[in-house]
Amino acid sequence: MNSADVAAERAPQAYRPLENKVAVVTGASRGIGAAAAQAFAAAGAAVVLAARSTQDLNDLAELITATAGRALAVPTDIGDPAAAEQLVQQALRVFGRLDVAFNNAGQGHMPTPLADLPLEEFDAALNVNARGVFLAMKYQIPAMLAGGGGAIVNMSSTAGLAGAPGMSAYSAGKHAIIGLTQSAALDYGNQGIRVNAIAPGPILTHNLARADDAARAQIGARLALHRLGQPAEVAATAVWLCSDQASFITGATIPIDGGKLAGSAAL
Repeated sequence: MNSADVAAERAPQAYRPLENKVAVVTGASRGIGAAAAQAFAAAGAAVVLAARSTQDLNDLAELITATAGRALAVPTDIGDPAAAEQLVQQALRVFGRLDVAFNNAGQGHMPTPLADLPLEEFDAALNVNARGVFLAMKYQIPAMLAGGGGAIVNMSSTAGLAGAPGMSAYSAGKHAIIGLTQSAALDYGNQGIRVNAIAPGPILTHNLARADDAARAQIGARLALHRLGQPAEVAATAVWLCSDQASFITGATIPIDGGKLAGSAAL
């Protein structure tokens, strides 16, 4: 054995807890979803990317495959039952199984007092946030059962654990996701499927990126960690919950909020 072989043998191996798994990521076109798709691919999973933006999905798939990952872009409106079913069928046709899902697709609305919120905006937020997660799991779970089990992470929010002024529809949908998560965990835990949720607080995605530096600093200053979160920090938690390191966790909601729910930090 030459010195190069010895060095290669001693080199630390990349941590790939999802090696040979197949993962679906919804809402994958940008922000947390795009970061999660890359994190799942880096962890060893073949990633099926779902969102409504075809070009963004194709760009992300190319980025993942350029770094030796495996990715499939499937343009999907997760609020459409036929599209939600087709997404899972595409994963099965191309990769032969489904082991992991990160149901990240969501929709907010402009801050509006409840009585002033148009009914169509309420319905639209519930359609993506609550109904979309229900539909995603409705078709993901049978595919996972056929493969012997799996792990699902649903995207809630700190607005799903506490109220948010002016965000009645968004908060209602994110609360509903936690109920769906807990019920699914109870329904399928004895069949090898774990179902958990995550609840991010202020994360530096495209929405907060549009705010000026002073506004972002003010939001971060209210948190115990005195900063905003990064999409990669949310993605890492989703990967961990889907890995065997979280094998005894199901029905849980994990805040990723810099201490927001603990209370207001001293300025």
